[in-house]
Amino acid sequence: MTPIASALERIQDRIAAACAAAGRRPEEVTLVAVSKTHPAESVAEALAAGQHVFGENRVQEAAAKFPALRPAHPDMRLHLIGALQTNKARDAVRLADTIESLDRPRLAAALADAMIKEGRRPRLLVQVNIGQEPQKAGIAPEAVDDFLALCREEHGLEIAGLMCIPPAEDAPGPYFTRMAAMASRLGLRTLSMGMSGDFEAAIAEGATHVRVGTAIFGHRPYPAG
Repeated sequence: MTPIASALERIQDRIAAACAAAGRRPEEVTLVAVSKTHPAESVAEALAAGQHVFGENRVQEAAAKFPALRPAHPDMRLHLIGALQTNKARDAVRLADTIESLDRPRLAAALADAMIKEGRRPRLLVQVNIGQEPQKAGIAPEAVDDFLALCREEHGLEIAGLMCIPPAEDAPGPYFTRMAAMASRLGLRTLSMGMSGDFEAAIAEGATHVRVGTAIFGHRPYPAG
């Protein structure tokens, strides 16, 4: 068994244990393997081990890896989870199955236009700045209702759910609780929250997708300089 296959097995075991503790079924939680900065060879190794859902931060990096892998893996799914520039909206729509970082009106307009031009409609999640951190992207919690209305009524976008990244220095549980309550109130079934260090806490609060990178692929090989 390869190192990535072993890591995936450990993560799936932890997901199953967290689901059991929360009275949930493991099938309710999708593991998004975050492969950003890791080579296509690592993605192929994960695919060979049975992982089919991946997350990338940058459109350009994802475009260099995934199109060549798709023909042999038609059930593979790509989530874009990083900040998305409006001028990359069409590329994102062409490439991704889910875009998790819808976070402002201009991007909503750009994605709606791109979907018309490309004839594709990736699933969309609204990123919520649940900790209201000035350095982070995301819709303020109190503005989510109005933003959803704008997406749906002005741009004809279907919103599948919500995504968040809680403050790194705080216990994540209360933020996950707030996100779960918000999704429930809004009737949104998809809730992407929880990463390598806190995904069990996210599952306990109702996460349907957890984004795990380091615990699967190891520390990211950032380029020098």
